[in-house]
Amino acid sequence: EVQLVESGGGLVQAGGSLRLSCAASGFTFDDYDMGWFRQAPGKPREGVSCINHGDGSTYYANSMKGRFTISSENAKNTVYLQMNSLEPEDTAVYYCAEMISCGSSWWPRYWGQRTQVTVSS
Repeated sequence: EVQLVESGGGLVQAGGSLRLSCAASGFTFDDYDMGWFRQAPGKPREGVSCINHGDGSTYYANSMKGRFTISSENAKNTVYLQMNSLEPEDTAVYYCAEMISCGSSWWPRYWGQRTQVTVSS
């Protein structure tokens, strides 16, 4: 059974930082790409970032470039999202995802249970 357990969300002031973690189990971690998505109230879920375990490439949504960094620690079956210079617009629930594809197209397959990120102004 695939399990993705996120942690690290919380309340932070604008300009602050948070690091999200996603511990994965139930599949061969480095056989699949991993990513982060988010959903703000009243908005559709959107892709934030993903990492291609095949070649190590990383991808970011435009509004996250330069502020967020995705990384993966295969020995711990864990993917991270370092978020810096947070803005109130980053407030959302964040989901970790096991992905079939991370590249020109992003195809999530399994979702984590989510973690809340709230950025106060």
